[in-house]
Amino acid sequence: MSGIFQDAVFGSLFGDPEAMALWSAEAQLDQFRKVEAALSKALAEVGLVPQDQGSRAAAYIRTAPIDRDRLAEGCAKDGLPIPNFVAQLKENAADLAGAIHTGSTSQDIMDTALSLTIRATNDLLLARLASLTDALADLDRRFGATPMTGRTRMQEALSITVGDRIKAWRDPLLAQAASLIALRPRIERLQFGGAVGTRHAYGERSDAMAEAMARNLGLTNGPVWHTDRSSLVMFANQLAILSGILGKIGQDITLMAQQGIDEIALSGGGGSSAMPHKSNPILAELLVTLARYNASQMSAMHHSLIHEQERSGAAWALEWMVLPDMAVATARALEVAVNVCGRVTQMGQRT
Repeated sequence: MSGIFQDAVFGSLFGDPEAMALWSAEAQLDQFRKVEAALSKALAEVGLVPQDQGSRAAAYIRTAPIDRDRLAEGCAKDGLPIPNFVAQLKENAADLAGAIHTGSTSQDIMDTALSLTIRATNDLLLARLASLTDALADLDRRFGATPMTGRTRMQEALSITVGDRIKAWRDPLLAQAASLIALRPRIERLQFGGAVGTRHAYGERSDAMAEAMARNLGLTNGPVWHTDRSSLVMFANQLAILSGILGKIGQDITLMAQQGIDEIALSGGGGSSAMPHKSNPILAELLVTLARYNASQMSAMHHSLIHEQERSGAAWALEWMVLPDMAVATARALEVAVNVCGRVTQMGQRT
């Protein structure tokens, strides 16, 4: 993740500890273990290794000690952590070594681990979306009938109600939640292709291997996506759209809070070092910033679509740099939006 999300000072503004934990190095290592364990169990299930060996290998993988310093050194040397991770697993595996990583490739492990992380992220995002839509419904109950001035192109237009404004915020969120749910089977998907994406190492048992692994991990068993990164770009687009919807809410609140308009009152605004009379709508502004950040990252994710031949190191690594930050920014925006709703003490025209 980028430094701003973890910074000792700015992290309190931009960071989201719960989302960051899902994408942390510790969490990724745990996901690597889950995928390798599922692979060992699948090898046994389809008869490529003895049943007892597969189950013992899976249990060993879950608890085998991994030296993080060596893992980092291996990542710097190999361009990714899996070769060193597998080497460390096999060092003390004794007779279980044949049931560890057999026939697989680093990309299978990393991409499938990514799918597990995306699944956990989606659970978090959808839970926060539900909280936010509930918070907006509460605002509608409290202030919905209050009149306010509708504005088009930032000019006075016709009279509306607070409920009209809230509906324009809430409806896109409900639609976006439905869109994300519909996309989940495509983005929470097993990656299992072997060295060049053909599953050749498993012969006629390749499909059974994929089915067993997907079932054990709770992921969709779909086509190999070694070089088809479109599902990840679709996920990133979901993040950008969702944060953009939240940015619109933040922009509206910032304008509503403007002195002279005073169509919203928020408790706990930010202060100024030079002008103590000010109460700045910091959290509403943050929604705009996070939306613009994610929008700017989408071009990088589109670049990641360009995987040459059977695997790209450059395009693949770009995903690792961009996608975690987008997920954290979106989760933080949802948390901030719920927080903002809880700070509203007045909406609409003052009576």
